[in-house]
Amino acid sequence: MTHASAETGRSDLPSPSIGLSDPGRRRRRLTVALGLVTVVLSLCSGLATYLILARLTPIVPTPPVAAGLRLIIVVVVLAMIVIIAWQVTGLWLARQRQAAGAQLHVRIVSLFSVIALVPAILLAIFASMSLYRGLDYWFSVRTKSIIQNSIDVATAYLQEHGQVIRADTVAMARDIDEAAPLVKSQPQGFGNFLNAQAAIRALPVAYLVDGQGKILATAASLPGLPYNAPPKDAMEMAKKGQVIVIAPGQTSMVGAIKSLEKFSDTYLYVIRPVNARVLQQLRATRANVAEYQQLEQRRAGIQVDFGLMYLAIALTLLLSAIWIGMWFANRLVAPIRQLMGAAQEISQGNLAVNVDVRPADGDLAVLGSTFNTMTSELKSQRDELVGANLTLDERRRFMEAVLSGVTAGVVGVDSHGVVTLVNRSAETLLGMKEADLAGHPLAKAVPEFGPVLKRAQKQGRRLVTDQVTLRRHGSERNFAVRVTSEGQDQEAQGFVVTFDDMTELVSAQRSTAWADVARRIAHEIKNPLTPIQLSAERIRRKYGDSITKDREVFDQCTDTIIRQVSDIGRMVDEFSAFARMPKPVMERHDVRDIVREAVFLFQVSRPEIAFELDLPDRPVVALADRRLLAQAVTNLVKNASEAIDSAVEGDASRAGAGRIVAKVRTRGDRVQITLIDNGCGLPKENRERLVEPYMTTRAKGTGLGLAIVQRITEQHGGSLTLADGPKRNGKIEGASVRIDFPLGDREVASAEEVVPEPAAPVLSSPAERPAEVDEKEEVTHGV
Repeated sequence: MTHASAETGRSDLPSPSIGLSDPGRRRRRLTVALGLVTVVLSLCSGLATYLILARLTPIVPTPPVAAGLRLIIVVVVLAMIVIIAWQVTGLWLARQRQAAGAQLHVRIVSLFSVIALVPAILLAIFASMSLYRGLDYWFSVRTKSIIQNSIDVATAYLQEHGQVIRADTVAMARDIDEAAPLVKSQPQGFGNFLNAQAAIRALPVAYLVDGQGKILATAASLPGLPYNAPPKDAMEMAKKGQVIVIAPGQTSMVGAIKSLEKFSDTYLYVIRPVNARVLQQLRATRANVAEYQQLEQRRAGIQVDFGLMYLAIALTLLLSAIWIGMWFANRLVAPIRQLMGAAQEISQGNLAVNVDVRPADGDLAVLGSTFNTMTSELKSQRDELVGANLTLDERRRFMEAVLSGVTAGVVGVDSHGVVTLVNRSAETLLGMKEADLAGHPLAKAVPEFGPVLKRAQKQGRRLVTDQVTLRRHGSERNFAVRVTSEGQDQEAQGFVVTFDDMTELVSAQRSTAWADVARRIAHEIKNPLTPIQLSAERIRRKYGDSITKDREVFDQCTDTIIRQVSDIGRMVDEFSAFARMPKPVMERHDVRDIVREAVFLFQVSRPEIAFELDLPDRPVVALADRRLLAQAVTNLVKNASEAIDSAVEGDASRAGAGRIVAKVRTRGDRVQITLIDNGCGLPKENRERLVEPYMTTRAKGTGLGLAIVQRITEQHGGSLTLADGPKRNGKIEGASVRIDFPLGDREVASAEEVVPEPAAPVLSSPAERPAEVDEKEEVTHGV
């Protein structure tokens, strides 16, 4: 009932959705955005590195530039590793706590990682091999030879021009030195001489300069050429008498300088033009050779740079693929995780759960929508079932209340005869617990009901009735049994067995019948008894003296007639007493005095029996008929003494060991009078019928003693209990008979609620006291 209410209360709550909370969504979006930016940066950095190293951009891949590129790649790769490690850690924690979808998430991420790893490794291998093969080709011996030959050709060309201008310079300097006297004698003609010397040797310009590079004289066939002073180092070397050839610099001119021996601090400085195109090619060749040599020196560094670039690109591709795989796995697993979480909630009884449905999820969105429809249907059906269960529970409680309140026993059985329902009255009437009946076949638990149930199963009738007698522990009870079938169309789905204890009714019917018989017997027999007795006495008086022959026989016959008539008269008086039991006159009396007086009569008449009184110290005042209650106690003491006599007749060794204990106790507002003896005891079979009229186990008994006690007890509103006596040496001896009736006055009852410990019982004879009486007795209630 509590569970149903809890479920009903839960179904009234609004339907929660299984998904990420708002902070969770924001955190997830931030992670996705950060990872996407890092992936884009990593790809861009890898591409920029390749373009710069391949000299496809204006940026020259100098060592600082290469170091900066490497630093950028390392930072981006580390950022990608941190992001992936963060997500992998969350995935590992989710798997450790066995979160929904964690295993599927791991499998998808692992699959994407493997798919991305293989191409990245292959790319790195082939790129490295291509780089090494390309570098080997660039720096091969053939390539080096071609480059060296080209520079050698250009150098030879310049050297040839240098040798020509050197020879012209030496010859012209010798001619000028030889013409020194002419210069002194005819200085005006020296200019013409100088021009003639330059023209003879096809020199466009010839200068005479001093040690500082200042022009002293000029011979120029190509006027307008700019003057460039010779280099200082060339001047210094020329002072030593050497002919110095000056290579063309930024201009296309080859020069030479030599000191003049006949002139003081004078130098011949000549210039001859060289083909500008050849010089340009020569400069380019030299620059290429220098660059080639530089590249050759940086070959290991280039291999490292390109290797790092390929590694960075491979790592970038790998990590990007892993991140994309994890992102895709998140998108794929998130709806599945929601479905698994919702399914777990449903398994725990929460049917008011829904999953978030996003159209972008495609088929998974359709699955989520179908799942929500299913949960709503389950919830509505569960609510209907809960409502039906509540109705059934209310009906069940009502039926249980009805069944627990009825006095008749009710037992429900299924179509196979197995007990499914037992009410309290059934447990009480059968003397069995519910655990001994429920789940067991009724024919085995209560064999006496088996034939009635079997007849109902075979006949298929709605109602079968019968009277059954149950014998348990020596007692016999009469029950009126009714078997009603459940179901329709002649197919019984179960049976309801109801039964009432008819023992008291049967006993009352017997008592009524015997009372009527006793009145008739007393009426029919008592009338002739008196004339018979008077006639026998008159015959004895009148003819007793006149009979001399067989006088003894005569006296014996008349005595027999008188004695038997007296016995019959006593029986008739008992019949009359039973049939016409007087109405009790209730007055307040001390029960102790009544018991004490009844026992005292037998203490005097039966001194061979030890009588023990176990009475409270305080008076036990009750509303009772003193004469009738004394008669009941007297009958019980008489029966006990006769039981002791029967025990002595069966076992002579028990002579003189007879013992009768009379107890008085109060229990709440009731008083109990118990008589315990160590006689022959009560029979096990039909013990409950001993309280019926004319039911006796002794040959000379009338069978009215206990019947009268039962009638008196009922008139006092009490009950009579017959039980076995206490055990002695492991064997039951004697009987225990208890009269239990109410005190009849609430004030008196309250005054006697607390009963002090009884005084020590006093034996009326010096006989040895038997063992203490065991209060735990086998009890059989009288009618």
